[in-house]
Amino acid sequence: MGRLDDEWAAHRPAVFGAAYRITGSVADAEDIAQDVWLRASAREPLDDVRDLRAWLITVAARRAYDVLGSAHARRVDYVGPWLPEPLLTGPDAAEPVLVDETAGTAMLLVLEELSPPERVAFVLHHAFGVPYDRIAEVLGRTPAACRQLASRARRKVAAASPPRPARAGERERVLREFRAAYERGDEAALLALLDPDATYTTDGGGHVFAARKIIAGAGRVVTALVRIAVRNRFTLVPAEVNGETGLLVRNRAGRLAAVDTLEIRDGRVIAVRRVLNPDKLAAARATLNW
Repeated sequence: MGRLDDEWAAHRPAVFGAAYRITGSVADAEDIAQDVWLRASAREPLDDVRDLRAWLITVAARRAYDVLGSAHARRVDYVGPWLPEPLLTGPDAAEPVLVDETAGTAMLLVLEELSPPERVAFVLHHAFGVPYDRIAEVLGRTPAACRQLASRARRKVAAASPPRPARAGERERVLREFRAAYERGDEAALLALLDPDATYTTDGGGHVFAARKIIAGAGRVVTALVRIAVRNRFTLVPAEVNGETGLLVRNRAGRLAAVDTLEIRDGRVIAVRRVLNPDKLAAARATLNW
């Protein structure tokens, strides 16, 4: 066995994690991780690589940067709102996953607003501590230029002010109450849980029925949630998604119909984000066998 065989299991979560944060796609991140493995295997014994983790991450980032450019072009024609592909973490994960605040749905949506070079520089330096000289190799720019990209990205992320995740106890309580109210179609209870300016985003990608625009306002959100719940007889199952407790939506046949992530602030839900696009549910369905 070579060095890669000995260390790959320890480094794969970071390789996959970097690719996922850059692309927002589980499928792309899986493909990139496999590509990194093949490229690294071809270079064995890797005696000239001093820091294997950093080297593997930068190889992944270079490939993810290419993927991100083409993905941005495709999203111009995307039908309806776009949401990142949900990533099952914790006990439901197929493999160990590296999670922190940069893997959350709210943060990934903020990263989506950055330019591809800014996103790569921010993810590599902020989430993985990759030095600017290595980031320069990925982006084909000078270390000074990469420092500026990362700095500009940090300012944009700070200006967007993605909320800090709610404390675990508060999040569990709100999700428990939301789930119960949703499944019994209790509009009054749901309304009490939602912030007055709450939003509801559904990503169907044109493949299934979903709202083509973000629904805003607690009353309108509740009406949409209850109408859908009653029509489809959905049930909600708690699960860790993107490092936080989310909800798996099961249809009457027991199949995974959607994945919900909720953004909570001061004990109220400020955003419900539902991924319905079957292409984005494929990895979760395979892991759960639903």
